[in-house]
Amino acid sequence: LLLHCLVYDRGCMQESKWYDATLLYQTTFFCYSAEVVMEEKTWEEALEYCRERYKDLASVASETEKLLIQKELNTLNTTEIVWIGLRFLPGDWLWVDGQEMDYEAWGQGGKPMCPQPNMKCGALQVTGANKGAWKARDCEDRLHFVCY
Repeated sequence: LLLHCLVYDRGCMQESKWYDATLLYQTTFFCYSAEVVMEEKTWEEALEYCRERYKDLASVASETEKLLIQKELNTLNTTEIVWIGLRFLPGDWLWVDGQEMDYEAWGQGGKPMCPQPNMKCGALQVTGANKGAWKARDCEDRLHFVCY
């Protein structure tokens, strides 16, 4: 039985449902710590920064990861859109950290299947009606970003 626990919330997730957990409860867990960087960088610069100082540009590979990142973003005054580790590489959008693309949160217009050459970097909408949605952006835009 595999439970995913968020230690700081003392909660566990099993079969997509959240449960309380006591300090004495022992189980398998995962840690996810999103770090919002308040420096405006291109996507490539952000990737390099995250890989040097953290692990990688953040993937948003589940609803849980999206909620955790949004919780962190809500406490800060960031750019309206932030870089995440989503990149269009030959034929499809992929997470640069190698995670599976099982979850998708594309905004209006859906997943760009053949983006323009300069629009191959993924970002997360922080504000507005499409809050939490992914967008294809020009890789040379200078945005804040999320590492993990």
